[in-house]
Amino acid sequence: MRINALIVVLLTGLVAATFGFGIYLFAQLVPDMRESLGFDIAYVGSITAAGQFGYLVSALLAAWLTARVGGGWVIFGSGVVCAAALLLLSQAHNILLIGALLTILAGTAASVFVPMVDVIARSVAFKYRGMAMGLVSSGTSYGVFINSLLVPLYAPQGEWRTVWWIVGLITLVLAVGVLLVFKKARLFAREPEAAAASAPAIRVGKSALMQPWVLIVWAMTFLLGFSTFPFQNYLSSYLRNELNFDVTSTAQIWASIGFIGMFAGLAVGGLSDRIGLRITMMLVYISVALAALILVVHPTGYWTLVAGVLFALAFYPIFGLIPAYVSKMAGSAALAVTIFGVANIMQGVGGMVGNFSGGLLAGVNGSFVGVYGAIGLVALVLAGLALRLPREGGEIHEPSWNEPSIPDNPS
Repeated sequence: MRINALIVVLLTGLVAATFGFGIYLFAQLVPDMRESLGFDIAYVGSITAAGQFGYLVSALLAAWLTARVGGGWVIFGSGVVCAAALLLLSQAHNILLIGALLTILAGTAASVFVPMVDVIARSVAFKYRGMAMGLVSSGTSYGVFINSLLVPLYAPQGEWRTVWWIVGLITLVLAVGVLLVFKKARLFAREPEAAAASAPAIRVGKSALMQPWVLIVWAMTFLLGFSTFPFQNYLSSYLRNELNFDVTSTAQIWASIGFIGMFAGLAVGGLSDRIGLRITMMLVYISVALAALILVVHPTGYWTLVAGVLFALAFYPIFGLIPAYVSKMAGSAALAVTIFGVANIMQGVGGMVGNFSGGLLAGVNGSFVGVYGAIGLVALVLAGLALRLPREGGEIHEPSWNEPSIPDNPS
């Protein structure tokens, strides 16, 4: 395996660890941990809120650190911290300590993802960044899939600590792999302009952050969090409490979302390298709009399964398409990291506002129909914004994985 492809695989693994293990595993283990440690559901809400705060703070911190020490060191350090926190959770008995560790884990998700634009720009040929970031963004689904294998195996026997221990060891192995491979690929060296030298991009001065395309990206990430986070957060409540789906049917829909997500990032990312990122983003947002429309107009039978598939085809890839676009448009790796760091903050704030607004709207109307109707409208607005983005630049020649920006055997 060429070193550039190995870098992408390791980045995908760290996203699986920080998002899949660090954020989503707790949700699956809550019943078992509550029974063992005795905390109430209100504390779960506090932990969730603290985790969102940790994510936002770390997104800012990661952008600041990447500009000073480089994306390679930030990603490696975040992997080590994530592994340590997961292993400590397997031994923790104090609920305040558990809350602190889960907040740290949410922070590592941001501090791994934000510097990705720096590392991808320096290690993947310009033409293939959409596919690379698409695969990386699908890492969450791989982590969730591993969770779905481990939790039924250990949690029913009261061995939930073993699950944290196993995923902690997996993350530690990934961190060691990152150290070895990044060192060989010279990704710990300070070379912020390496990727920009070979890729045409919009060059800007001090007003870089006020360019129209940057503002559109930030608006898109806010609306993305505002729409897609409530879509999945309220899906089970809508299906089971309002539409009277049973647990098995609801689980099948979620299983389809997770399974499709494992391949959607790579497939849609590859498509973006062929037809362009802005057109692909438009198609992705239309997919979200169609999924929401189905849940509003005809949420019965296999149509709900179709909605889940459409959502999965959009949700996992889009978090790779946006940083891929930023890496192609920004004039430097440092600028790309700054733009994407703010984009992550906007996404987090949008998710908080969207979740709160969705819960309020459902509470007032006594139905989630209005929530999914609003999500569909926002998705159409996002499709329109995608078309307003300028076309990303193109290579003069045709690069390939055999023509990387980082040599396989650096001297």
